[in-house]
Amino acid sequence: MTGAPEARDAVVRARLLALRDEGTARTEALRGEVAGIVEASKDSNADDEHDPDGATIAFERAQVGALQRLAEQQVAEVDAALARLDASTYGTCEACGGPVGEARLEARPTARLCIACASAAGRSGRERR
Repeated sequence: MTGAPEARDAVVRARLLALRDEGTARTEALRGEVAGIVEASKDSNADDEHDPDGATIAFERAQVGALQRLAEQQVAEVDAALARLDASTYGTCEACGGPVGEARLEARPTARLCIACASAAGRSGRERR
């Protein structure tokens, strides 16, 4: 993304805020889904652990819970990226101090590491995502 830094930052901020809104909306929807699963199972005495026709309630809750945690993680990553933007460190690799790279930021706007450092961290098991 070329151009004046202020214009670039405005575009990046808008994109990050849209990602944050998306993650927040998904988190809320999944919270509602968990509540619905719990509510639906309250008055049921079904033995869903042995139901050959479908997934268990526990499985459904675990699956939705995992999706909810991913959405919450996305919001946290966006908040961290916005903080880096405010601190004028957005686009700077947290490991080596070099540029993260415009193509990487385009593909993954919350990236904290350049490709080389992310690859090294991934090989050593340090990078979560």
